[in-house]
Amino acid sequence: MTIMTVPNIITMIRILLTPVFVIYLINDQLLTGLAILVICGISDGLDGFIARVFNQKSRLGSYLDPLADKITLVSAFVALAIRGFVPSWLSVVVISRDVMILIGIVILYLAGVVLNNIKPAASSKITTCFQFITVIAVLASEYLVSYKGYYPYLYYATALFTIISFFQYLYQWSKLMVGKVEK
Repeated sequence: MTIMTVPNIITMIRILLTPVFVIYLINDQLLTGLAILVICGISDGLDGFIARVFNQKSRLGSYLDPLADKITLVSAFVALAIRGFVPSWLSVVVISRDVMILIGIVILYLAGVVLNNIKPAASSKITTCFQFITVIAVLASEYLVSYKGYYPYLYYATALFTIISFFQYLYQWSKLMVGKVEK
């Protein structure tokens, strides 16, 4: 089985772009940061497309792809909160969810639960979408001045879906753990 597929290489490049992205955010070069984020978004779609169309799906890719999203989003929310572009409470919600998901997966693994059965929660894709939209809106805020009054609503919606997503994972994990205990 080939590990170094084209989609995996694209995903690794996306991961490597994250520090560059953060450097631009730290230096308040939001438009350049936005351009890098758009490149990451396009590459995210491209790697998935190539994996499906050219039958290059891999187990490594199934881990790397969501990891790349998490690395980019967590880095973005940390940098934007530090620079005062997003409320710190929102960054805490986003980061806490991802840390708790990681802890939950480790606990399931240590409990001997087969992790192949874990699928993203239904709200997880919506959460990722809202998180990306929030970062894009903040990075493009100079050009979206007339919409800035709506940003608090976007922050609350992002936080709400992030929390809902975490509880869906928690519910899914509890069912897996109950199934493990009953065996």
